[in-house]
Amino acid sequence: MDLANLATQLNAGTILPESIVLVTLMVVLVGDLIVGRSSSRWVAYAAIAGLLGSIIALYFQWDIANPIAFLGGFNGDDLSIVFRGIIALSAAVTILMSITYVEKSGTALAEFLVILLVATLGGMFLSGANELVMIFISLESLSISSYLLTGYTKRDPRSNEAALKYLLIGASSTAVFLYGVSLLYGLSGGQTELSAIATGIVQANAGQSLGLAISLVFVIAGIGFKISAAPFHQWTPDVYEGAPTPVIAFLSVGSKAAGFALAIRLLSTAFPLLSSEWKFVFTALAVLSMILGNVVALAQTSMKRMLAYSSIAQAGFVMIGLIAGTEAGYASMVFYLLVYLFMNLGGFCCVVLFSLRTGTDQISEYSGLYQKDPLLTLCLSICLLSLGGIPPLAGFFGKIYLFWAGWQAGQYGLVLLGLVTTVVSIYYYIRVVRMMVVKEPQEMSDVVKNYPEINWTLSGMRPLQVGIVLSLIATSLAGILSNPLFTLANNSIANTPILQPVIIGSAATQSLAPVPKTAPPVSLTDRT
Repeated sequence: MDLANLATQLNAGTILPESIVLVTLMVVLVGDLIVGRSSSRWVAYAAIAGLLGSIIALYFQWDIANPIAFLGGFNGDDLSIVFRGIIALSAAVTILMSITYVEKSGTALAEFLVILLVATLGGMFLSGANELVMIFISLESLSISSYLLTGYTKRDPRSNEAALKYLLIGASSTAVFLYGVSLLYGLSGGQTELSAIATGIVQANAGQSLGLAISLVFVIAGIGFKISAAPFHQWTPDVYEGAPTPVIAFLSVGSKAAGFALAIRLLSTAFPLLSSEWKFVFTALAVLSMILGNVVALAQTSMKRMLAYSSIAQAGFVMIGLIAGTEAGYASMVFYLLVYLFMNLGGFCCVVLFSLRTGTDQISEYSGLYQKDPLLTLCLSICLLSLGGIPPLAGFFGKIYLFWAGWQAGQYGLVLLGLVTTVVSIYYYIRVVRMMVVKEPQEMSDVVKNYPEINWTLSGMRPLQVGIVLSLIATSLAGILSNPLFTLANNSIANTPILQPVIIGSAATQSLAPVPKTAPPVSLTDRT
């Protein structure tokens, strides 16, 4: 094979955004070694610049003619571009809220950023992975980096405990997921590319075999762990409470987005013959997640644990779009994750700032905060109300889109349950807002009474302020000016060939033909 033909098949330009993140990682690592920790804050701004450069590169790759790269191992279609953008943007906002937090914890900032960038790379590759080996390597890059980030503040016993729990449960879920994809590999006759796996299973008449059903269950278990869906949520509350707050902010958005990207690509491409079965399983997971997440959140006294159970409930809402399996369903998932990025990270920015100023995250200690810090109160209130789905904020339109897509697909019971649990969630979100705003001055908590004087000129506070203001603006405007985001979400699904057979609902899977590794997948209607 000559070099020109090899370069064409590799199509390495498709991973230009990931290459920018990789170069940024090396600059941070080597630059910190050269300059030293005395002036290490520049590495954070270098990392943010690299992530923004990666997002710009993603913009210019929109709707490219040949998105398949590395002999079919990576698919840079529009769906992957949106998810990769969400992950990169979540990492950039996480860095903004991490600078002061990491410095005050007494740990090195550059190493934290390197691990975070590795996790970002893993999530971005996972969003476009089109082959089992790449899926597993990307998943492990994201997972191992997440374990390290969780236990990064090693002087904190709670962080160590959270990292150990996360590692043990995560290793078990990885083993389960790996066994599931190994069955998939065997049943397809030794194929690793997702479209070729579907073809191999059809040709081997293994579509209704017990082995394929077991593989599906194990794969869903691995995905459920990554998206924090009940009953695979056991790690979430403890990890959220013990891990550094910026880390759980990234896990709640970046890691969850990568998990949903994997779910859409793997289930729609490799399991087309069992679509009704995996939708049934995800229906059960969505019901459990919405009920457990919202009900248990009512009893929480820690802000971080409340947001942990809120994250479980939010995963249940997003699964409604996955279960619908229509163009509107997938587009509603993309749209909700886009707005969830801003409102959730904005809430965590506020939690980081409050904990830096007071040293606590107890909900009762927020009482009367409006009297001392109006900006923090406003931003946290907007983000929490948006998470609850209060109009005209972004979360309201996100949930309306999800529920509408589910209703159109006939998921009436699931949508009604989503509406009921949304009302429940509004209660515990508004409880925090009421404490901050309505409390009389004499009912102010002792922590707020001793609240330090607000001073944004202190070293390291400017990035956190930027993160809070940007999240506040985005959460407020994303609802009112939501049409560009709607258009982006719809186009990302309409321009993704692998989803067309699922959306059309064709039963012609028996006529699947092998897909060339250097060409984008062909829809079932074109083949027939």
